Amino acid sequence: MASLLPAVLLLAVLSSGLCEQKVFLQRAGTAFTSRGFRSLLNVTNGEQFGGWTWPEMCPPHFYAVGFSVRVESNQYGSDDTAMNGIRLICSKDEDRSFLYSVESHTGYFGDWSAPQYCPRGVLISFQLRVEPHRGLFGDDTAVNNIKFRCSSNPTLEAPGMDWGEYGTWSTECSDGGICGIETKMEEYQYGLDDSTLNNVRFHCCDRYQQVGTNNLTVLSNLVWSF
Repeated sequence: MASLLPAVLLLAVLSSGLCEQKVFLQRAGTAFTSRGFRSLLNVTNGEQFGGWTWPEMCPPHFYAVGFSVRVESNQYGSDDTAMNGIRLICSKDEDRSFLYSVESHTGYFGDWSAPQYCPRGVLISFQLRVEPHRGLFGDDTAVNNIKFRCSSNPTLEAPGMDWGEYGTWSTECSDGGICGIETKMEEYQYGLDDSTLNNVRFHCCDRYQQVGTNNLTVLSNLVWSF
């Protein structure tokens, strides 16, 4: 009986490995910036420093289903920057075994959080927590945190910092979901006050329509009729 134990343990390990779903995550970068979009989601409480950088888009037919953030923790008297970046995670339909990420320009401070995902559906709107400008000798942090709303209705809040207040929600993507990101970033200040991420806006893409077998047959007949 004892001789069977190693074989049973090996079978259990192999079985668990076969049942575990593997997830592949690939950085999209600027590879899909030519993707068309319907509208931009904006909020009104972004801060003033820096400039808008480059957009990054999910691949065609992919939409943002989750996100991660880069946050610098409280520096206790040293220069605080709070939220430094936002990374969208994109999937096609409900298949989350192959994912792409997009993030535009990010700051240089802090660590990336564990991803958070909509239980179903896609991201459709957002809300920013922003600390207003602190004046000439104050320590500016600008964007501190972000919330997203999913099309299935749950609200997801990032593990950001708590300076400042949340503003109003953006409008919602009317059809489809969030498919791209562009950040407003203050570049590194070389020893002066860094505020890094000052604002963000997101692209809305329409839901794509799959062509069914019947539609393909109709299209084929139309082609041959000419």
